[in-house]
Amino acid sequence: MVNSDIKNRKRIAVIGGSKATAEILKMAHECGRLIAESGAILVTGGLGGVMEAASCGAKEAGGMTIGILPGRDKERANKYIDFAILTGLGEIRNALVVMNADSIIAIDGSYGTLNEISYALISKKPLFAVKSWKIAQGEGECKRGELIHCETVQEAVEKAISVEA
Repeated sequence: MVNSDIKNRKRIAVIGGSKATAEILKMAHECGRLIAESGAILVTGGLGGVMEAASCGAKEAGGMTIGILPGRDKERANKYIDFAILTGLGEIRNALVVMNADSIIAIDGSYGTLNEISYALISKKPLFAVKSWKIAQGEGECKRGELIHCETVQEAVEKAISVEA
């Protein structure tokens, strides 16, 4: 693989909670697998839960993973991360997860995920959600930079892949 090929590959972030049910973890695993099978690079926060399940799915499918960690210890990254980016920024690193992705897929999640959703909306990044937060702005639904709800992770990945840069 030529370096320019890697540089130009689509990067898709999967965001979600560090604690999740078995159903959510299974969805995240499938999401990571589908992202890898599409040829995209997976970006996560690099820790456990949804992040680890998505990373595992991507690695099992031969994909590449990037984990943007809140701390300064690369050993905290889950074992499926190829490139651990240390930030020392704590939760503020959520902005970096979003900024390093062409599209974002939210699966379930708590307040950290909501924070990443906010950064994605502010940045007008393509944002797809499966069993995650429902967001409305003002009197109507959010527009470009909107949160698009999907029924399945397959639908979310298909939409995330098809978005033009």
